[in-house]
Amino acid sequence: MSTASNSFQTKVQFLQRQAASLLIYQSVLQGEVSRAFMDLLQSIRYAEADARSCLQAYGNYFKCLAARNQNWEDYLITQILRDENPFSQLAGQREFENLPSALIAATQHDLQALQSLYECSSAFLSEWVQAVADLAVSPVVWYDEELTLLEETNESLLIEKLHHMEDWADAVEDVAAYYRQFGTGLFAEYSALRYCDGQFIGIKYADPVKLSELVGYESQRDALLKNTEFLLAGEVALHVLLYGSRGSGKSSLVKALLNEYSKHHLRLLEVAKSDLKHLPQIVEQLRSVPHKFIIFVDDLSFEEDDDAFKALKVVLEGNLTARSQNVVVYATSNRRHLIREFFADRPAPKDNDEIHAWDTMQEKLSFSDRFGLTLTFEPADQKTYLNIVRHLATQAAINIDSEDLEYQALQWATRHNGRSGRTARQFVDFLKADLALSASNDQT
Repeated sequence: MSTASNSFQTKVQFLQRQAASLLIYQSVLQGEVSRAFMDLLQSIRYAEADARSCLQAYGNYFKCLAARNQNWEDYLITQILRDENPFSQLAGQREFENLPSALIAATQHDLQALQSLYECSSAFLSEWVQAVADLAVSPVVWYDEELTLLEETNESLLIEKLHHMEDWADAVEDVAAYYRQFGTGLFAEYSALRYCDGQFIGIKYADPVKLSELVGYESQRDALLKNTEFLLAGEVALHVLLYGSRGSGKSSLVKALLNEYSKHHLRLLEVAKSDLKHLPQIVEQLRSVPHKFIIFVDDLSFEEDDDAFKALKVVLEGNLTARSQNVVVYATSNRRHLIREFFADRPAPKDNDEIHAWDTMQEKLSFSDRFGLTLTFEPADQKTYLNIVRHLATQAAINIDSEDLEYQALQWATRHNGRSGRTARQFVDFLKADLALSASNDQT
């Protein structure tokens, strides 16, 4: 065995011991890239026995980084900042001086250990693989300098600070402050999420709709914006019911809030009607998270004796548990009365009728009143519809005669789904694609 190989073996063994010594941040090394990194270290250590496995391990490591389009150094720090562990969770709830000293010491130890892994760059690994596998040239190194030019966010600023820090143990207070302000895990990584099968799932490609794209219903929009700003400011915000005709833009307005305020720590959590029975538990899970949450329930309505109705009622009206100040419910519905009512439900002088049947009926009819704010979206008249069409056409850079645009828009509404914001969007999307295709055919 050569002296160089002995040197690599010693360094690899040191890194493996550092990884094994983690007290708090073990899950940082459980991601796909981290596992590929650790597998590669193991393969380098025993490369003389099986050089082919070492090359395959390096290829897997390279592929994992390329798939994420992220350098090893940035990846490792990002995992640290998003990791859910006893330190990050407690740091999100307490001031740094109130954290247990043993927890701080353990975190400092782990940060130093992880810094050793951080300093083992892809360039070093490539050189080691070349040496132990006896290659003429070193394997291609995954590194993209442009990836270091991140958009200036709170996360990127801390990443940059760690890049230039000699001892990561000195950053423990900065890391704790980051957790307290921005949280960890999925809520730090995703601004849009959904609740499904008992767990939160991040939405990688959220609807990009922006407030600037929405026109009409300005008073409803302004009321919803003000209520959302109450939430973000830590004031008491109201639960909101957006009621009105289909296609009027109720859902788009709620989703546009995320693109307006996500940088202010707003998170949008979509909960399907089938999962509303878990709503009280969901709210309790979100209570200690530093972000502000809109629980979005689309197309809300209930059947009689629906468990979802009872769960939502608890969240809207409260119980002995204090209301969570960082969570509101925004629900959309095409029905003013959210619980279906039948003529048979109306009290009649029959045997076995409920004595106070009118009280029960009124409770059903007044359920929507339990939302603190109800915003009504009336059907679009022709003037509003054409105003929306013109606005969307301008944003889409559609340059046709105004009279022709209005004529085609009215024809579209007649032949399709009537006048609404949704119909206007569909018309403009179709017209834009049709004009683009015609222009392309004219050029060929």
